[in-house]
Amino acid sequence: MKTSLNRRQFAWQASSGLCGLMAGSLLGTDKTGTPERDPAAKRLIVLGLNGLARAHTMNYFTDGHRAAALVAAHLMCEENHLPEAAHARIEQMFDLNWAKTPLCAAFPQEDADPSQVKKIGEALMEAHGSLREVGHNAIFAMHAIRGFRLMPELATPQRIDGVCKLIRAIKPWRDDVPINEAVNPPPFKDTAAAATFVLREASTAIDQWNAHGQGFSGHMLTFGQALVELAEMGDAEWAESCREAFRKYVTITRNGPGPDDAPRPAHKRSPLRPNSTEYWQKRGDKQVDIGHAFKYPYSYYALLRRVNDDALKQELDEKAWRVF
Repeated sequence: MKTSLNRRQFAWQASSGLCGLMAGSLLGTDKTGTPERDPAAKRLIVLGLNGLARAHTMNYFTDGHRAAALVAAHLMCEENHLPEAAHARIEQMFDLNWAKTPLCAAFPQEDADPSQVKKIGEALMEAHGSLREVGHNAIFAMHAIRGFRLMPELATPQRIDGVCKLIRAIKPWRDDVPINEAVNPPPFKDTAAAATFVLREASTAIDQWNAHGQGFSGHMLTFGQALVELAEMGDAEWAESCREAFRKYVTITRNGPGPDDAPRPAHKRSPLRPNSTEYWQKRGDKQVDIGHAFKYPYSYYALLRRVNDDALKQELDEKAWRVF
């Protein structure tokens, strides 16, 4: 067993290198048939940062989602202490879908300069508060910044430049909608209050947009959590630069479905939640959509950890199956 572990670790380091080389195939399987992995490699972060830096050359919106989902999945597993079997199953799902595609391929080896991660925040601020495609400029920026701070050796000039180009590619959305002046989130650096605000809006959105899919409630989670996360990392200026955009998104979500919002099939009720191994084992190999399967629960649990309202937590748990 010791020899096998050393061989796996060598293969992981050779394939991902922690310097952006594309990770190779998983080695071996456990007794359930799920591929084994090296927990120390942060492989999903490597692949996700490669993808976030390359998405602007491909389908920036769809591929940006996929790349951010890789980072989100790693953070969800680590921050919620998911069982090893769940983490391995999630990595398997990525291997069966995007991990081995050109999106996540190797970047040229360069000297890293983590101080230049600030360029991503500066690119985010260039939006000057306008709402960009449901807030994905903030969502993608936060995932990239978190990834680079976890793995500063990956903060190379080409990756940072690529992420900045992705942020700038996100287009304005719903410019014609006036902001409801009653929408006034707490300062994003007030972590507990801001997280509580986002979760309450998400709960309302789940009901308001029932039978219209998970997009509006799910992105309330991901957009709001991105701003809370940025502020908590010490980047409150970048988060607050998105305040007007977030207020507009809350306004749009509160307005509810319009005549052009087509009904969509609801999820089937389930007692399983994404913080369990069984949830991921029962999910089909290709049931990954464009990454929301990982991003929504990552943001949901990240926000839940920051609030102290037991009634709100119970309210959300009772209806969370509609989102997941």
